[in-house]
Order: sequence, then C-alpha cells, then structure tokens
Amino acid sequence: MATVTEKTEQQDGTEPLLDVRNLATGYGDLKVVRDVSVSVRPGQITVLLGRNGAGKTTTLRAVAGLNRIDGGEVRFEGLSLAKAPPHDRVRRGIGYVQEGKRVFRGLTIEQNLLLGGYTRRRRVSLEQEAERIYELFPVLGERRDAAAASMSGGQQQMLAIGQALMAHPRLLLLDEPSGGLAPVIVAEVMERLTALKETGLAILLVEQAVEASYAIADHVVVLDSGRTVLSAPVAEVDDVTVLQEAYFGRAGA
Repeated sequence: MATVTEKTEQQDGTEPLLDVRNLATGYGDLKVVRDVSVSVRPGQITVLLGRNGAGKTTTLRAVAGLNRIDGGEVRFEGLSLAKAPPHDRVRRGIGYVQEGKRVFRGLTIEQNLLLGGYTRRRRVSLEQEAERIYELFPVLGERRDAAAASMSGGQQQMLAIGQALMAHPRLLLLDEPSGGLAPVIVAEVMERLTALKETGLAILLVEQAVEASYAIADHVVVLDSGRTVLSAPVAEVDDVTVLQEAYFGRAGA
C-alpha cells in the first residue's frame, strides 16, 4: 500500500489559536507521541483521527497540561505553554472534555455546571453562563435539579461539554464525545459542536466516529504510531481512499 504523505496546511489568512509543532510526549519513559503537528483556528473544527494507540488522547493531554512536553512546542495565542500548569491553561481559555463522560454523578446538573466555571468566581455571572448552556442543551435545563447519575449516557456527555464551556474557553479539546452513544445522539452532539464553532470557538476533536466527525470538520489530521501522517483541509481530501490509506496504511503496510 502506498505511503500517505502529509499535505501542507492551506492558510486562510487567520493565525492558529493553537499551534502544535513536532510534539513529543508520553508517560514517563514511554514515548507515545514522537512527532505530531496540529493547529486549530478560531471558528474551526480540527478532527484528530487514528487507530487506538496512535497518540490522539496523549496529544490532547499534553495540550491540556496533563502530560509533560518532552520535545517540540505547543503555542496558544502565540505563547508557549511548556511551563504553564493545567489551571493556568484553563484561565487562558483552554477547555478539556476527557473521554468517559466525567461528571460529578452525585451532584445535580446545575451544581456540575457551576463547578465547571470555578475560574469565573462571580456567582451571578456563573448563573448567567449556566442559562447559556441550557439554551445549547435544553435537556439540561429541563432537568437542572436532577442528579447527574440519573441521566442517560448522551445527557451526561452533554453535561461534560457544558461543564467545560462554563469557563468560557476559546479552545475546546474533546476526546471521543461519541463514545458509547447511540447514532441519533452522536448526530445531536455533532450538531451542537457545529453550532459552537459558529460562535468562533476553536475545537480540537478526537474521534473514532470517522464519518460523523469528518462531516463537520474543517481540517483533518491523521496520526499513526505517534506521528502525523496526514494534515489537510477537509476540502482538499476529496478522495476518501487518501483518508483510508492514512488511517490504515502505515500500520498495515
């Protein structure tokens, strides 16, 4: 099978909000990511694809500050994040929704949301922000006093996204938001992500639901064995076999 070469990113005149170049990171002595480059611009969705173990989640964790940057650079608004702790990255405008619908199951929906906005401090502004989340996800508003544990998997995923949005990020990192959800709920989540990018939010999305995520993305990056093997605007990847070769080619070659 032919090797897929990386396509050069097309510039559209806007500077990347997030710019990751030649990133190397991992867990202790285990180097999972060896050479990953990805950028995200305001009002755009960049989808990060790749098989299990390719380094997708590890890349997100490095951007969020949960994994040490061992090589390359991660810049947000042009400034290096190498020494910034996770809480400082939240204050700068980076939100992170980890895989697995991580919410406080014993708390109500509203309590979960208010905790998500802890960096905003003023309760009045938090309550106003919660109302904005209820407009985006009406089911949360309808059940605001219900315990998170009583919600379906899809509703918990919406709550996890809403919780991250409470801090008013400019960049949202999303790890497998469709995991374990029914197709109709996956479609609803993707619809909400499209609405969010239209507000100017930059989104870096890790997904296994390739078709659903590809349909809403502006840019696609494929990882294989901790390296970027394809990076291109979605509009330029007009042949699905190119994407398939990037996704399966190197590991299967």
